[in-house]
Amino acid sequence: MLKNILSFLLVCGFYLSGSSQTTSINQAKAFAIGPQNDTLWVIEAPSGIFSPEDRATAFSKNIEAILEDYDWNPNDLLLKKQGKNIDLVYKNRALSTVQPEDTVGTSYSQQELAQSHLQLVSNSLESYSKENTLVEWVKKISLAVLVLIILAICVKYLNRLFSWIADKIKSKEGKSIHGINIGEYTLLNAETQIRIYQVLIKLGKLLIFALLIYLAFPLVFGLFPQSQELAKTLIQSILDPLTLIGIGLWDFFPNLVTILVISLVARYALLGIHYLKEEIKTGKLVLPGFYPDWATPTYQIARVLLIAFTFVVIFPYLPGSDSPVFQGVSVFLGFLFTFGSAGSLSNIVAGIILTYMRLFQVGDRVRIGDTSGDVVEKNMLVTRIRTIKNELISIPNSAVMNSHTINYSVDAPEKGLILHTTVTIGYDVPWREVHQTLLLAAQRTTLILDDPLPFVLQTKLDDFYIAYQLNGYTKNPNQQAVIYSELHQHIQDCFKEANIEIMSPHYRAVREGNDSTVPNN
Repeated sequence: MLKNILSFLLVCGFYLSGSSQTTSINQAKAFAIGPQNDTLWVIEAPSGIFSPEDRATAFSKNIEAILEDYDWNPNDLLLKKQGKNIDLVYKNRALSTVQPEDTVGTSYSQQELAQSHLQLVSNSLESYSKENTLVEWVKKISLAVLVLIILAICVKYLNRLFSWIADKIKSKEGKSIHGINIGEYTLLNAETQIRIYQVLIKLGKLLIFALLIYLAFPLVFGLFPQSQELAKTLIQSILDPLTLIGIGLWDFFPNLVTILVISLVARYALLGIHYLKEEIKTGKLVLPGFYPDWATPTYQIARVLLIAFTFVVIFPYLPGSDSPVFQGVSVFLGFLFTFGSAGSLSNIVAGIILTYMRLFQVGDRVRIGDTSGDVVEKNMLVTRIRTIKNELISIPNSAVMNSHTINYSVDAPEKGLILHTTVTIGYDVPWREVHQTLLLAAQRTTLILDDPLPFVLQTKLDDFYIAYQLNGYTKNPNQQAVIYSELHQHIQDCFKEANIEIMSPHYRAVREGNDSTVPNN
């Protein structure tokens, strides 16, 4: 009577506490676990103040008590009527109870359901007893020892196999294994390549040994009922990741096909652009207003843009691309790239502009700011110049853009570069004689052209002298220092032969009895 009153009060309390709690209790269920850790039946209805989980826990404790009795008799399992309930009893110990509420949702009567529980418990206990006899234990232990022996044999002969493979690879040094070369560069020599192979062999051996040992343990543990759950756990720890990987690959397969198609189209687009680049570069394809030396940088720009566009198109199809972590990492990398390469980007943009401005080419003699020399390299970031003193100077492209640039070589092959030097001569020397002497010195200079003819300009009429500027054409702008040196030597010789003084910087008109500055010899 007291039990029924408590049950009634408990149900009323749950009802008053809210419909959501009532729903959760009605939906609660527990499992009656047998001696072999197998589910015998499902418990859904509470019994008085006891929840389905409490009923399942009590049943498990009662089964453990029976397992302590090694001489148990199936005939000791009985069904007893207790009021409205039917109890499953073993030696006056109630194992479980079948109440009318347990038959809700089933096609069994209360008596049939109780008889079913009796049969399930009896079969489970008999099966457990058979598997735990001395003969069964000897068989299981023998099988476990056999598994361990087979494992030891496999490890032993696999170890020999891997050692044989390592020795075989070692014997191929200098014969079929010569290292890895990329052009003239040796990426890996034969000795290093063999060491890498040996490390890979050791890693493969350890991986296979670990896998064999890991698979052997579930086999051994699965032989004994007490450790079968551990065996299942070990197997599931391998099967679950493999299942997830397999399902992930299967789900990713359509996206993978899409990525391959997009990559294939981009690949052939790059090949087409490369073909056009080579045709324009070699002059086979002529585009009005497009110079051949623009072909390579234009191809590089188009290539970068196409690859970036391809990545943007592929990005949504990558696994995990829609996850917040993946997106956060992408934004962070973009932030680092943007702010960390601000200076480099300015040089790259300047390099692109310089390429299309065609200010100079590799090999040209130029003057950038205060630096003069021959251009030996120009790339997207810097321009390198070698001076006449064999100094290699690197100038950032942004600095080149902000400086004035003089190109001595661009028109020299066709029009010639005009080299000029100035001498100052007094008013007492006829200017026609000075012109003739200077032109003679230019004619004697090796790399000064006779056509067009050198010419002289009178650039200044000072108080004490006249400035004569000698101009001569040359097609060798990279040898200016040598040409100037030779020209100055011939000017000195020619003026000595003409007995003319070079008033540089100037002398007073009245000599006050001083000798001439012309050398005697």
